[in-house]
Amino acid sequence: MLRRLIRSGSPLEVEIGFSRAVRVGSHIFIAGTAPIADGGGVAAPGDVYGQTRRCLEIVAEPLSEAGATLDHVARTRMMLVDISHWREAARAHGEFFQNVRPACTFVEVGRFIDPGWLIEIEVDAVIT
Repeated sequence: MLRRLIRSGSPLEVEIGFSRAVRVGSHIFIAGTAPIADGGGVAAPGDVYGQTRRCLEIVAEPLSEAGATLDHVARTRMMLVDISHWREAARAHGEFFQNVRPACTFVEVGRFIDPGWLIEIEVDAVIT
């Protein structure tokens, strides 16, 4: 089955040995997506809702490059450093996926690479 790597251009992709996204057949797997601001740095510091929106905006880019849209998303994994803020993340998720309604999981993690990140999101999509 054809395997297509989608890159972001980050030097960490080579260092770590990962791809921004991978498309295998009709399936697309997007790596953990952090709330990176345009031009670098952390988007919406201290704001789970704003960071979630930014992560989902970023996710749309590799989906598009792989030939998909947010409508093709089948699963999201929402990782938060403080699970008590899950409703803020859920509100943003609902704005993007109200009609798509992918399988969704919220989990709490200890921390992320950047201490300013409050959420990171993984996405799986299927083109039918």
